[in-house]
Amino acid sequence: MARTAATGYLPLLLATLVVVAPLGWMVLSSLKAPGEIITTSLSVLPHSPTLDNYAQAATTVPFARFFLNSVVVTVIGSTIKCVLAVLTAYALVFVNFPFKKAIFLAILVALMVPPQVSVLPNYIFIAGLDGLNTYWGIILPGLGTAFGTFLLRQHFLTLPASILEAAEVDGAGHFRRLWQVAVPISGPSIATVALVTIVGEWNDYIWPLIVTDRPEMMTLPVGLTLLANSDSTSQAWGVLMAGAVIVIIPILVVFAALQRFIVAGLTQGSVTG
Repeated sequence: MARTAATGYLPLLLATLVVVAPLGWMVLSSLKAPGEIITTSLSVLPHSPTLDNYAQAATTVPFARFFLNSVVVTVIGSTIKCVLAVLTAYALVFVNFPFKKAIFLAILVALMVPPQVSVLPNYIFIAGLDGLNTYWGIILPGLGTAFGTFLLRQHFLTLPASILEAAEVDGAGHFRRLWQVAVPISGPSIATVALVTIVGEWNDYIWPLIVTDRPEMMTLPVGLTLLANSDSTSQAWGVLMAGAVIVIIPILVVFAALQRFIVAGLTQGSVTG
């Protein structure tokens, strides 16, 4: 039991504390008065919990508009990304065309290249098309997802070829085989790609910050920066914490709804025979 606790439960507990402690401190601080945050006598729990920080955050910057922008960008961007990932992965596995291996190698290279490398070329491209402060200017450069394509390709490789061959014998074309055969039995993998994509789109900060300078087009992470710039005094920490909570709550709800698919999606096809 001691060995199990030392090698299993203790590392799990430490990892959980590292992840949960900052989030818990953020939520508790959002309920504190300014004098309880900046103080020499540390107090974990708020003495008199209050929602004033949330009210002040909502009135200082247009959080409703930021939320709408994030929803539009996340829904449209994630949907297109997932559809493109499914189509690309299917083509790489079941469609014969020239340079297929080279294209897959290019996708692997894209998976290893930091996204910051493409910021300047994308900005020049979007600015040249007059896409600054527009939804499509925020969404367009990130429509490709190398991770989603790679994960779905590896999953499609494990599908029984006999099922797709039977559909082909029945006269089903590629699109019918994809949407009526491959996709229905690939739910966990597709849900995993969708969850990772949604989280990435919602939390994306650098690119929306670069291409938007008008508050009416900012997303929630960028709007949080606007909130921080509106008051740089120590009295604003509670308001900033409240704004951060507002930003992460929607994505936590999505994660809670889809998290059961993560393990199944990542391990599909890992056991054969």
